[in-house]
Amino acid sequence: MERAERRRGGDWRWLLRHMRLPLCAFAALALLVALGLLMLRAALLKNAYETGTALARSYAAEASGDLNVYETLLDFGTSALDSRLMGGESRESVLDFLDMYFQRLDTVLGEGAVDPYVVLDGEILAANPWEGDADYDYAAALWYQQAVEAGGQVVFTPLYTDAVYQRPVITIAQQCPGSGAVMAFDILPEHLHFEASELAEGDSFFLCDSTGSAIYHKSGLELSREELQHYLTGLVARIRSGALAEEPVIRDLDGQRRGIYYARMSNGWYSIITVPYHNILGELQGVAWALFLMFGVSLLTLAALSWRELRLDQRARRANETAQVLGNTYYALYRVDYERETYEMIKGSAYVRDRIPAMGPYDELLRTASEVIEAEAFRDFTKSFSCGNIRELVHQQVRDFGGEFLRRFGGEYRWVSVRVLFDAALAPGEVVLSFREVEQEKQRQLREHRLLEESLQLARQNEEAKQTFFRNMSHDMRTPLNGILGSSELARQHLDQRERVADCLDKINSSGRYLLGLINDILEMGRMEHGQIQLTCQQFDLNSCVEECLGVFRMQAERERKHLRETLQIQRPLLVGDAFRIQQILNNLLSNAFKFTPEGGTISLTVQQLDGGEHPKYKFVISDTGIGMSPEFLERIFEPYAREMRFSDRQASGTGLGMSITKNLVSQMGGEIQVESTPGSGSTFTVILPLAPAEEALPGAAAPDGQGSPFSLSGLRLLLAEDNEINMELTTELLRMQGVQVTQAWNGAEAAACFRDSEPFSLDAVLMDMQMPEMDGCEAARRIRAMNRPDAGVVPIIAVTANAFAEDIAVTTAAGMNAHISKPIDFDVLRDTLARLITPADST
Repeated sequence: MERAERRRGGDWRWLLRHMRLPLCAFAALALLVALGLLMLRAALLKNAYETGTALARSYAAEASGDLNVYETLLDFGTSALDSRLMGGESRESVLDFLDMYFQRLDTVLGEGAVDPYVVLDGEILAANPWEGDADYDYAAALWYQQAVEAGGQVVFTPLYTDAVYQRPVITIAQQCPGSGAVMAFDILPEHLHFEASELAEGDSFFLCDSTGSAIYHKSGLELSREELQHYLTGLVARIRSGALAEEPVIRDLDGQRRGIYYARMSNGWYSIITVPYHNILGELQGVAWALFLMFGVSLLTLAALSWRELRLDQRARRANETAQVLGNTYYALYRVDYERETYEMIKGSAYVRDRIPAMGPYDELLRTASEVIEAEAFRDFTKSFSCGNIRELVHQQVRDFGGEFLRRFGGEYRWVSVRVLFDAALAPGEVVLSFREVEQEKQRQLREHRLLEESLQLARQNEEAKQTFFRNMSHDMRTPLNGILGSSELARQHLDQRERVADCLDKINSSGRYLLGLINDILEMGRMEHGQIQLTCQQFDLNSCVEECLGVFRMQAERERKHLRETLQIQRPLLVGDAFRIQQILNNLLSNAFKFTPEGGTISLTVQQLDGGEHPKYKFVISDTGIGMSPEFLERIFEPYAREMRFSDRQASGTGLGMSITKNLVSQMGGEIQVESTPGSGSTFTVILPLAPAEEALPGAAAPDGQGSPFSLSGLRLLLAEDNEINMELTTELLRMQGVQVTQAWNGAEAAACFRDSEPFSLDAVLMDMQMPEMDGCEAARRIRAMNRPDAGVVPIIAVTANAFAEDIAVTTAAGMNAHISKPIDFDVLRDTLARLITPADST
């Protein structure tokens, strides 16, 4: 019994003695794994900190970008206002500028994005006046005090509740340095938007002002407004105190640990990101349990394995497999003894194996490599990978050194990466020289590099073109403005000379129309660049479409003593398409033809149906006998901002956008445009458009008749809806001079009420502005159409607005309006429109 016990004790001692090394290795591995888990946890937290901080800075930069836009527009407004006030301009001129500036803010930022106002001579001038603004104590307002104290610098207020509308706003304000006037914008937090797609589920993003008030938030926390504000106030207080600098960790209201990462903006705001710890370390816990389970299984396995040789064999086999996997990454591996200048081939290509032995002088290896390495690259190769240079690299403790070169494989060259690997585990004086094929990676890098170079070149070309465009616009826009201002001043000084005043008025009208054309081109190109141009598909008569377009140019030809010839060869005039855009194409081409054709010259328009099939195409040919264009300019005529400046008298007036707009419209309609030109002889533009035929005749469509007597406005009774006092006065006076009886309405609601209170059929037509207070023009038109009276459905309603785009016309049509006239009103167009909509029976 005692002998058996001694045998069992010896067995245990033998087992422990032979398992001592595996157990020690197991304990060391467990320690390393535990240490690795701790390091992994620290790395995850560090990575989360870096990622969260970068994301917070990204959102801060995004918010700063939005605020910079507001700041730039405000700075521009105050500078322009100050220059006018210091220049002694009249109050009416300043008010006109402010009205224009406020409208431009709506155009640039979007309607309602900001609520601008100005404190001028103790009075608040607001874009959107409110009841009681005259009694508002602006001097006690924080935004006013901060702006005055800042002395001309832009200031931001913390988030506060607006006293008028009782909603949270942020005010950005600036004082005019010369005049002392203060301009301010109220910014609604809901107009600040962020791309928060990078936030994982459970993550939270907060944008706070300097006091901790929430401006914007995206959070999975279900909190009331008060709870959220209390939570953020505490966070901002801890950020300011530096309590989160060492360990950026907090506990939310549910007691969960969260990482907090933040960025402070230049105006004192805070961009804050919080991430639940389970989002950061959630997978680490699963890995840890898996590792613990693996160690348990390994311990049981070690207890079952009693032979150290089997254990070592298994480990050696796994090590060999790992080395083989790593070796397969390279097509050639050499151990180089740089002291003895020899090599040992661990793995070589078939070409090298056929020419040199597995071991030998290093120079022999270099000689063989010279046969397959590109000649120019081989010179650098021998210099960089000589034994002397390898010795210097080892001396400098450079553990990874290499490069890339072209190597011949059969009949083609491919990219190869060569590395010199040095490690203390190698024998003294030895390094590993490895070769790996990287053809696909290198080609991808080269393609990306070429793409970057091409993108940079294109960006430079676009920037240069835009800079040239803006320099030209500075002149081209000031020229008509100088004409308008100078002519108005001359007219004021010669009020008793009727002919002189009439000449000044003609010049003002001409300069104004030229300036309107510049602005329309710029706005149209901006919409095209942002993909906001939409084509409509409606039934129209091509003969009427072309005749309507030619009407304006016939008068221009007579006025400028030029000849206009037209030829229409159309078998199927009833088509489906966008008549407005077709007229825009013809207007652009005919305007250019008139612009560059001298007095006595000829402009021709030919419209021809190319075939009579089911889907015919129509060819529009516009030719002139003008100055023509150079071959060099023809190559870039359709590029944005392109203008030819061949003559010292700057005949190439305009924005340089007309041809680009025309090309874009033709392409969107599936057509093509060609141009031929000879300097001194003229130009010919050919446009071919595919247009589908209409199924049936247009209701009420008739061939154009240019032989009838001019339509008279005298005796007509019109309802005019317009909220702008100057526009109302001018339009009313001009209509009354034509014998029209005008009923005025100052907003949409008043227009609907005036029509409701009038006698049936007492009004011949309604001229409706679109953007008016209380009720816009579309809503007023819908209400008129919905009234229970016999003339509600038939009275012509004409939209009069600055929105002259096709999609705007579609909106007015959907609201029940019959026609659309762009501002400024062309009274010849208005007369033709009224003549088309009002029958003789209507006007009696």
